[in-house]
Amino acid sequence: MLDFFTIFSKGGLVLWCFQGVSDSCTGPVNALIRSVLLQERGGNNSFNHEALTLKYKLDNQFELVFVVGFQKILTLTYVDKLIDDVHRLFRDKYRTEIQQHSALSLLNGTFDFHSDFMHLLREAEESSKIRAPTAMKKFEDSEKAKKTVRSMIERPKEKAKSNKKNKGAKKEGSEGSSSANKGAPTGKPDLPTGPGDGVELSKEELMRKKREEFMQKHGRGAEKSSKSSKSDAPKEKGKKAPRVWALGGSANEALDYSPPTTNGTPETTLPEDINLIRGTQAGGQLQDLDCSSSDDEGVTQNSAKPSASKGALGGMFGMLKGLVGSKSLSREDMESVLDKMRDHLIAKNVAADIALQLCESVANKLEGKVMGTFSTVTSTVKQALQESLVQILQPQRRVDMLRDIMDAQRRQRPYVVTFCGVNGVGKSTNLAKISFWLLENNFSVLIAACDTFRAGAVEQLRTHTRRLSALHPPENHGGRTMVHLFEKGYGKDAAGIAMEAISFARNQAFDVVLVDTAGRMQDNAPLMTALAKLIAVNTPDLVLFVGEALVGNEAVDQLVKFNKALADHSMAQTPRLIDGIVLTKFDTIDDKVGAAISMTYITSKPIVFVGTGQTYSDLRSLNAKAVVAALMKA
Repeated sequence: MLDFFTIFSKGGLVLWCFQGVSDSCTGPVNALIRSVLLQERGGNNSFNHEALTLKYKLDNQFELVFVVGFQKILTLTYVDKLIDDVHRLFRDKYRTEIQQHSALSLLNGTFDFHSDFMHLLREAEESSKIRAPTAMKKFEDSEKAKKTVRSMIERPKEKAKSNKKNKGAKKEGSEGSSSANKGAPTGKPDLPTGPGDGVELSKEELMRKKREEFMQKHGRGAEKSSKSSKSDAPKEKGKKAPRVWALGGSANEALDYSPPTTNGTPETTLPEDINLIRGTQAGGQLQDLDCSSSDDEGVTQNSAKPSASKGALGGMFGMLKGLVGSKSLSREDMESVLDKMRDHLIAKNVAADIALQLCESVANKLEGKVMGTFSTVTSTVKQALQESLVQILQPQRRVDMLRDIMDAQRRQRPYVVTFCGVNGVGKSTNLAKISFWLLENNFSVLIAACDTFRAGAVEQLRTHTRRLSALHPPENHGGRTMVHLFEKGYGKDAAGIAMEAISFARNQAFDVVLVDTAGRMQDNAPLMTALAKLIAVNTPDLVLFVGEALVGNEAVDQLVKFNKALADHSMAQTPRLIDGIVLTKFDTIDDKVGAAISMTYITSKPIVFVGTGQTYSDLRSLNAKAVVAALMKA
């Protein structure tokens, strides 16, 4: 039983809605719009929201969205057929109202579709009931039961060897084959073919029989069978007629490749065909992405090989007709371009699964859309992919730490940030960079040394604190201590140290508390339980995951498993997950910036900071357009 079925435009106007079991479809549909349609994540036509499963279909030509919702525990096999039938009937019935492309016409239009929808729903439900369950196949009906004993003993490798290695087989049995060929008649010999005859074929006879059957099957007849036996007639030597070469001119010309001479001096003129070949090769190379569409290839072939019936004017009009946007895009048109785009994204360090989903999302977005004037498939797909990547790098939630810190100051409490990640990604170093950035914005910082496991972790933070204090001494801030380290040594409970640090910051009026945690692998259950406990007990305002830009697909696995571990090991009703990402070592990857796309796509979390060097000032915010430009560069 369906919960709802709704049809609305991409502008947000609901054209028709069917309410089934559910009282309202507003919440699930709004979640679908926010999480999938606006975020360019349409690679899959299914979306889960709480206990519901939503399936949708986009009509890009008329800017419509068809959404059906049902309970997640149900398995409704007719949903895909129903949504296709509703899309086809609704589009054909109200084509005139929809083609006007005005909000006023859609609002004033009457879309009485209830009776038609119920008819389609009954047909879809009945078709799913009529379909009988597939019965288990019996052994007598299988291919194995039809095989004979001889066919089971015979190896397929022997047949391949007899077809491919004729020369070796002739050497092994030359005497037997020659005697058999001399005594055999010209027609097909009567050889025993089945195991019931009781006669075993020799190896040479079996090979000759199979060769003759193969030649007769392909229509060669006696011509090929005669070649299998040795003939005493001598072969004709020489060629019947001179060969005609492709670029050699007439057949009577001599094949003389030496340069022509004039009075003993070689001429330096080039053949006419050379310039044509060089010009074609230079024009066919693509300088940007190595993507070519079927339209571009057709235009190139038509311009290179004009027919005799059509003149130059006809070729020009044919080229213009191919460029002018009078055709809607289909998946066949975009397939070759999307394949090359996917390979390009993978080469730029985007995870393979995410690159496939991105290309699938672009295909769903462009399918059925009419191309613009003088635009090609390659340029259209590339532009849509760029827009999708920029949208992905700008998630729905933006983290503004300065605004949130000032809001916490008005409430007279410190703003708490917790750093987490695997070993060696640069948590302590980037914590020091963020501390310097906060100090430059005149906020006091308390660093909590909660990495009580790694040797030298506290000493590293103590060194950073001393250097930051030298850059921002108290005398420059009216005697106020701007940065302080809260430490309790090694081997202590990290959650307890963080709680004491937050209490100390509240009493000493520190603006920000930065909590450093120990590096841990995402599969280490005891350490992930301790991290979940630290976050659940202290409830930080921001949880930042620190990841490397050069690890590629591993960063996706780390993010997914960190979020899953925090959710599994947390005792809270609504577990706290990762809020943002710090992307480190961004200066070591050149233009292979695909890790940024992979991280934001898989978690929908923003990249708050980007580490680009070794000094405290080497901290940047993410520029989505610059990252996409580097990603799309050939």
